[in-house]
Amino acid sequence: MDRVGESYRQQLTLLDCDSKMKSALITGITGQDGSYLAELLLSKGYEVHGIIRRASTFNTSRIDHIYQDPHELDARLFLHYGDVSDSEQISNVITNVHPDEIYNLAAQTHVRISFDTPEYTGNVTALGTARILESMRRAGSKARFYQASSSEMFGSETTPQNELTAFKPRSPYACSKVFSYFTVVNYREGYGMHASNGILFNHESPRRGETFVTRKVSRGVAHIVAKLQRKLALGNLEARRDWGYAPEYVEGMHRIVQLNNPGDFVMGTEESHSVREFVEEAFSYADLDLEKFVEVDRRYLRPLDPENLVADSTRARRSLDWSPKVKFKDLVKIMVDADMRRISLTPPGEGDLIVKKTFPNRWWKVD
Repeated sequence: MDRVGESYRQQLTLLDCDSKMKSALITGITGQDGSYLAELLLSKGYEVHGIIRRASTFNTSRIDHIYQDPHELDARLFLHYGDVSDSEQISNVITNVHPDEIYNLAAQTHVRISFDTPEYTGNVTALGTARILESMRRAGSKARFYQASSSEMFGSETTPQNELTAFKPRSPYACSKVFSYFTVVNYREGYGMHASNGILFNHESPRRGETFVTRKVSRGVAHIVAKLQRKLALGNLEARRDWGYAPEYVEGMHRIVQLNNPGDFVMGTEESHSVREFVEEAFSYADLDLEKFVEVDRRYLRPLDPENLVADSTRARRSLDWSPKVKFKDLVKIMVDADMRRISLTPPGEGDLIVKKTFPNRWWKVD
C-alpha cells in the first residue's frame, strides 16, 4: 500500500469522526453525475443542496427517489432555483446555504450540440465556473470546490493522457472546459482556495441522457428487441473512448475534495474502445445482428472529433486510492439490462448480477 493512499484513508477516518453534519452544494444535481453524487453524500450523512433550473415541466426524475418534503424534520436534500448563467442567483444560494463543499457539475455537456450552440456552451460551461468561484471569493466562502473537467480537453493529444498532458481541444465544449480548468487553477493559486479539477474520462450509466451515444445504443437495443424501433442511426463508429461506470467516478469526486491539499486528477479505466465495439457488445448481448439495424447518419458527425482518448490514472490510484472495478464489457451489460427492464422486458441479467456481486454495499439505487 503506497503512502499517499494510506494518507487518504487516514484523512477520511478523521473526517468521518467529525460530529458536525457537513453540507454540500451541487450544481447540475438533476444530471447523471449529480444524482449519483447526491445519493453518495446522503449516504455519508451530509445535508445536500442542489441548484435546478426553473422549467414548466418537472426535470427531477433522476433524484425523485431521494427527494423529501423540505418540511419533514429529517429532510436533508434541499433544491434551490438558479442557473450558473446568473451570477446573482449563484451568489445568493452560496451566501444562504454556506456549504462546506461545492461540486460544479452544471454544463452544456453534449459535445456535438456544442458546435451548434458555441456561445451558449461557453456562457454556461466556461463562464459558469468563473461565476461560482468569484461568488465564493466575494462571500469569503471557505468551501472546498470541485470542478467537473473532461477528457475532451485533451482532444488530439497522444495517448495515454494524464495530468501533465497538454490540452488540444477539438470542440466548443472542450474549449469551454479548458477555460474552466485554468480558472480553477488561477483561483487556487491566486486566492488560496481549496479548488480542484477532476479530469474524468467518459463515464456512463443507465441514467445517461438518451442522446448520448452509449445510452442511445443501449436504449436502441432494448427498443429493437421489443419491436418499438427498426433502425439505430449513429455518427462516427471509429472514435475511441475510455468508458467507465458513473457511480465509481462520483466516489472519486468526493475523495478529491476530502484531501488536505487541492489538486487536479485524471480518472479513467485506462482502456480504449471504439463506438463500434460498444455497439457490437450491446447487440451481441441481446442476440441481435447489428448489420440489420445500425446505420451511419452524417448529421451526427462532428466537424472535429478526437480519435482516441484513454486515461493514465496513476495519480488517482496513488493519491486517492481510487481504481474502477467495472470495465467496458460489464458496463455495456449493465446499461442494456436497465433499458430492457425500463420497457418491461426481461433482461439477460448479467449486468444486474455484476452490480450485485461487485458492489455488495451499494449506496445507489439500481435503475
